[in-house]
This record gives sequence, structure tokens and C-alpha cells, in this order.
Amino acid sequence: MAAHPRSASSGNNAPSAPTSARIDVWLWSVRQIKSRSAATSACKAGHVRINGETAKPAQHVSVGDEVRYRVDGFDRLLTVTRILTKRVGAPIARTAYIDSSPARPSPLDAPAAVIRDRGAGRPTKKERRQLDALMGGGRHQDDRV
Repeated sequence: MAAHPRSASSGNNAPSAPTSARIDVWLWSVRQIKSRSAATSACKAGHVRINGETAKPAQHVSVGDEVRYRVDGFDRLLTVTRILTKRVGAPIARTAYIDSSPARPSPLDAPAAVIRDRGAGRPTKKERRQLDALMGGGRHQDDRV
């Protein structure tokens, strides 16, 4: 009786690690985006880039690739160190990338919103110019034409 062709292999039956994965699956599996459908939507909207190129959801990512995506108005920059295709726990997920994202600015650094009395309505032209001068925006007196 002939031996089965698979049993003639070297005996290493362990599955090999994937060398690449879809970008939407990878972002979901490393817990950067909450759902795979949200990751797909982010790719379709043009918020995900791989090595500087806009990525489609089915585009593959491999070790060493630089993934940049936009979340909450800020860019995240990740370098792929490990390919994952199944969602894993947060400690394992953190080992799959190097986060090189710039630090987010403190909410205290943002300019304060102008508070108007209730029912005060729209500011007049004079009030708007005063607000612009106070906030540091707008044109200066010597800029008039």
C-alpha cells in the first residue's frame, strides 16, 4: 500500500505564519479599529495609507510596511512587525506593530470657545472684528484696502 503524499513530508505539520494580510483585517486584528466593517469603510474613504499610497480594503500588508490612518482627526503611524489575521488580546496585539504616532496636543492647548449670552443672537460686524482681534485672527487695521 502506498503512503499518503502528505505523510511523506518532513513531519513539520505546524501551519506556517502568514507573510501578508489584508489591511482591513490587520487593522481589526491588532485592535486599532473596533470592527472589520469600520476598517473597510476607513479604507474606502481614503483614511488608510500603506507606505504613502492610499490603500483599498483588500490590499495586503506585510512586515516592515508603514501604515498611516486617520482616527478622531489625528494621524496614527504604525510600522508592521507581525502579521495577524485573527483578533487577539491587547498585549499580543501591541507586539504586532511599532507606534510612531506624533503625540496628540493637549485639549488645554486648544483655543477656548467664545461664550455668548443666551439669546444674544449673531454678533454684529463690529463685535466680530473685536472677537477676531481678541482671538488673534482676522485682518489688522493697516491691512485695509
